[in-house]
Amino acid sequence: MIRLDDLQIFVQTADAGSFSEAARQLNISPGRASSAIQRLEGALGVSLLLRSTRSMQLSENGKQYLPHAREMLAALARSQQALALDRSMLSGRLTLSAPSDFGRNLLQPWLDRFQRQHPEVSLHLKISDRAADLLRQPLDVAIRYGELPDSSLIAMPIAGKNRRTLCASPAYLARCGRPGEVSELLQHNCLRFIWSEQVHERWRFTLPTGEQTVSVAGNRISDDADVVRRWAIAGEGVVYKSRLDVIEDIVAGRLIELFPGNWCEPSPLHLVCAHRSKMTPLVVKLLEFLRESCRALQARLPESE
Repeated sequence: MIRLDDLQIFVQTADAGSFSEAARQLNISPGRASSAIQRLEGALGVSLLLRSTRSMQLSENGKQYLPHAREMLAALARSQQALALDRSMLSGRLTLSAPSDFGRNLLQPWLDRFQRQHPEVSLHLKISDRAADLLRQPLDVAIRYGELPDSSLIAMPIAGKNRRTLCASPAYLARCGRPGEVSELLQHNCLRFIWSEQVHERWRFTLPTGEQTVSVAGNRISDDADVVRRWAIAGEGVVYKSRLDVIEDIVAGRLIELFPGNWCEPSPLHLVCAHRSKMTPLVVKLLEFLRESCRALQARLPESE
């Protein structure tokens, strides 16, 4: 039977190029390292190392076996990590922030399901359309839309290919007509929201003819993007929102997409933390859960081209 510690010593010796250096790195005696290699060679029935008084090198069998030894050790490490991850998911506290629309209408029911799977997890959810300061506020992670500026923050994609979409209700379109070109948005009531103290009113599109930005206007602005979505459903105007936020409304017929998806501005969704120490097993598990939840939601309404 092959011993895993013998495999580790073999790989370390092959990398170090000598028994003495491998033993020093592993904090064992050179004799123990030599015995481990001999034991492994006996189990395999081949010679792995060619030894002389002055040098040591891999035999042909050793060269062939080395990548397999590395993979066996890597597989063991992955399995141990998976077991540790599952055990650690059973408890822990997580404080996170999320934008209003996504947080209320998608994340909240998803977190209900997440906690049912992990009943010992404690959650503190903060809903706001202001970018949380992860370096100063007592937060573990934040969920954010859009491309993040260069910073020391660590951003992990949840839905990296998500885009915005231009929508309006059937009632609004029946009353005001449907824009055929992005420039016609200047004749429509555009519902705007505030993100981190800035009004989102420069709507960007990638058209077959190139990039175009339209500075829109309208009679309603809110610092809560969920309110803006509700205004659009009520027929008050046109809205330019993350597609994730309105998929359910489009499927139900409450909103209608106006332009092809690939015209609209990218709006990737990320899970963000301040530094690697925040990447706990609980955060990793939540990241996987959110990715799968977003994939399932997007599958309900594939993006049009």
